[in-house]
Amino acid sequence: MYPGQFQQPDEYYWEPEPPPKKSFLKRVLHLTREFLETIVPAVLIALLINLFLAQATRVYGQSMEPNLHTDQRLIVEKLSYNPYFRHYLGFSGPERGDVVVISLQTQGDELLIKRVIGLPGDVIEIHNGTVYVNGQILAEPYLADSTTGSFGPTTVPPLHIFVLGDNRDFSNDSRSFGTVPLSDVVGRAWFSYWPVEQVGFVR
Repeated sequence: MYPGQFQQPDEYYWEPEPPPKKSFLKRVLHLTREFLETIVPAVLIALLINLFLAQATRVYGQSMEPNLHTDQRLIVEKLSYNPYFRHYLGFSGPERGDVVVISLQTQGDELLIKRVIGLPGDVIEIHNGTVYVNGQILAEPYLADSTTGSFGPTTVPPLHIFVLGDNRDFSNDSRSFGTVPLSDVVGRAWFSYWPVEQVGFVR
């Protein structure tokens, strides 16, 4: 290198300027917008499903043994029992043999799980260990034991159902609290999802 000659550096380094920092207020507004766009719709969808389509519930007690057991988790299907859909889409509502979840003011906040035995207009009576509907023996393959005691005859009023537990000697049902208004039927016990060994459709 000659005297007075300027030596160029081998490499040039250029460091971009950092982006301007967002103000605290802008960050809060950004997070709020993301919350409104994602969380709120998800919550609304969950609420709509819970109100109109299905909900989860847990079995308490032994009134539905041997078919359902305490702490068993179920999905309750509401669509076919919803008054709006029954009226406009022609769903039939509860049918004899369905396992339903009911909510009665006389029973507090506890949801009860029972089986539909009588429909509007049916005459129900129990004697000699057998349930009779309209004078005919009701076939009940889901029972492990016979139905003890006597009851009726009683006629199921319009827009009501008559329900019994499958474990008749340990069940609080229509023999004690009477027929159930259709408006108090939450839905049909449709699917068991827990414990694993009991996964399957409720029958």
